[in-house]
Amino acid sequence: MLDKQAKIYIAGHRGMVGSAIHSQLTAAGFQNLVVRTHAELDLINQAAVSEFFQAEKPEYVYLAAAKVGGIHANNSYPAEFIYQNLMMEANIIHSAYQTGVKRLLFLGSSCIYPKLAKQPMAEGELLSGKLEPTNEPYALAKIAGIKLCESYHRQYGCDYRSVMPTNLYGPNDNFHPENSHVIPALLRRFHEAKLAAQPVVEIWGSGKPMREFLHVDDMASACVHVMALAGDDYWGRVDPMCSHVNIGFGSDVTIAELAHTVKAVVGFDGDITFNTEMPDGTPKKLMDSSLLQSLGWQPKFGLAEGLANAYEWYLANQSTVRG
Repeated sequence: MLDKQAKIYIAGHRGMVGSAIHSQLTAAGFQNLVVRTHAELDLINQAAVSEFFQAEKPEYVYLAAAKVGGIHANNSYPAEFIYQNLMMEANIIHSAYQTGVKRLLFLGSSCIYPKLAKQPMAEGELLSGKLEPTNEPYALAKIAGIKLCESYHRQYGCDYRSVMPTNLYGPNDNFHPENSHVIPALLRRFHEAKLAAQPVVEIWGSGKPMREFLHVDDMASACVHVMALAGDDYWGRVDPMCSHVNIGFGSDVTIAELAHTVKAVVGFDGDITFNTEMPDGTPKKLMDSSLLQSLGWQPKFGLAEGLANAYEWYLANQSTVRG
């Protein structure tokens, strides 16, 4: 574990993962956390980022800041997604090097892997095939972030690490009725159906595709765990040219199984139907998290427990929740 007095900068502390990391570090007794809102620090502005690092000189950095969005946003604004993400990570990583940051953790995404990657997706699948076209600019920016960390490690000896999460859910998720991911979308849909006493909830697709889901608090604990690993423990287990670590739950469920679990958590009494005329998407997306497990980490939230936690947060925050 890091020194509780260490100065730690969390970039993106208001986001879903960044806020979970901030909460866990605070609960663990870390007393010197540095944060900035977008209004206080524009991470796309190189001069502003450099000035911030020179003034604050953090010892450790969690790089959780990113421009994120669903398929529609990625398709509509590809230039913004690649430019803003490239600039944020390049500015932070270079300023970290210039000011002697001891260790940095870069947070990526499972979309870095090829559309037709072997299942389960191991770290070595990176750059083995074509990316999913709908989010290619975002994925390329995240791949560049991994390679920035590796390059600064190879040339300068910087201890900059990367983690790639599977599908996340939990507190501070996006519950927008059109732009949210599958779990917040289902939680909201079943909740509203329960309130309206609807007899049926329709799910797009056959329900057969399989997906892996990880609670955001588990993601945060994995990030804290990887950051705290001694240098030899981390770099002695990864390939310097493929140094990122997958963070996943370790198993997947069908969308149908997910829907029935959400139905039970919400307490919806009606039926579920599947609209098989709608597309299913990729049949299976499961990450190989054996490397992370060998580094001593395991998830704590089972799916039903995690969904209940996410639903409880949604109920408590409906007046301010996104969407």
